[in-house]
Amino acid sequence: MADGDQQQSLSDSIKGRLQTGAQNSVFKNKGLLDPDTVINEDRIVGRDQQLDDIITYLRPTLNGNRPPNMLLYGPSGTGKSLITNAVCEQVEELAQAQGDHFGVVNINCQTIKSHDRAVYRLVESAAAKASVTPGVPESGVSTDQKLSRFYEILSDYFDSVIIILDEIDLLVGRQRDPNDEPAYSKLLYQLSRASQLGRIDGHISVAALTNDPRFMENLDGRAESSFNPQDVVFSDYDANQLRAILQRRRDAYQDGVLEDDIIPLSAAYAAQDHGDARKAIDLFRKAGEVADRQGVDTVKEEHVRDAQEEAERDRTLTQMQGLSTQKKLSLYATAIVPVYTNRNMNAVPSTVAYRVYQYLTGLIDADEKSRDSYLRYMSEAETYNFVTSEKRGRGYGSGVHKEYTFIDDPEVVAETLREDFRLEDVENNDDLIKSVVNAQVKEFFDD
Repeated sequence: MADGDQQQSLSDSIKGRLQTGAQNSVFKNKGLLDPDTVINEDRIVGRDQQLDDIITYLRPTLNGNRPPNMLLYGPSGTGKSLITNAVCEQVEELAQAQGDHFGVVNINCQTIKSHDRAVYRLVESAAAKASVTPGVPESGVSTDQKLSRFYEILSDYFDSVIIILDEIDLLVGRQRDPNDEPAYSKLLYQLSRASQLGRIDGHISVAALTNDPRFMENLDGRAESSFNPQDVVFSDYDANQLRAILQRRRDAYQDGVLEDDIIPLSAAYAAQDHGDARKAIDLFRKAGEVADRQGVDTVKEEHVRDAQEEAERDRTLTQMQGLSTQKKLSLYATAIVPVYTNRNMNAVPSTVAYRVYQYLTGLIDADEKSRDSYLRYMSEAETYNFVTSEKRGRGYGSGVHKEYTFIDDPEVVAETLREDFRLEDVENNDDLIKSVVNAQVKEFFDD
């Protein structure tokens, strides 16, 4: 077959597989399972008070008055962005219907490293909203020039604006001295004073979203006074609320493809993880993706469990990427004890884990560190929330040892760490390692 014919055949094959996959998918409207999708009020669950508060605070906009600044705080995935954006979208529609120009300028501060970069992101967001060019370059001009351009866009195109600063506590900036003012403090001061200083025609208010309930304590005194927000507190969702949230998004799936226990199980997993609705929705979506990959037309409990395991593995891998080989090896040696032992055990004695660690260093030709080093590495693992530890005594004259319990499934931790290139030889000696683990466990408990 000629190269051109092969290329056409491959293209047709890819196209056919894409079309077949789309037709046979368990999803009907997958966009509903994007946690950042702005949803209508019928899908909002367990946030009646917060919804009422934000509606009350933004209502003055429709009467030509300035709404107050707001501080929305609570753990991740509790609806801060969701509720704020949903209300702002409705205010925008109502304002437009009565001939007013209400604008929503929204930035996420998570990846913004400086005050200057935050100002430029505001310029970009406002320009996109007004359908104009930013008008200033990202670099090569002063921060004040960018801020002036931002105010110019707001004055020319909007009667009233709300600026949403999501995850604002992460906008710390380059603080060379511990006493330096954080970047978010300076930005809040500038934005909340803009109208008073005559830098903008019309009304401007700020909604700052944070996970930190002590956020205001870190503000400079001037910023705290000028910002002076109305507080809206968001608490964790419970399992029943998470279940209701998922029920209101089940139309993301085709009719009849969900087994009865899918939603309760997804909600239960997320409730264990601090009531995070984002994680519940993410897990609910991933279960369908697992079913699609397997080419089946029903989403089952096993797909939710597979999706949960994938999520744990992804989270664990992300957390572990920055660890040194020695730290990974210490964690791996500890994780495989409950995985490989014939004994039913959750807590891993440090004595057993360290002996397994010693064996593994010889197996992969790595440096063997001292027991104190191993304990130090595991203490660091505890600060990363990989494990918890407890001191245990074994009776009179037998001393005290530490026992480690994994936060996530130790098998997931072990599998994740095995992907490290230095641990490839471990898989080739699986049976031998199992026998070493069981010998060490037996010796410890028979002592």
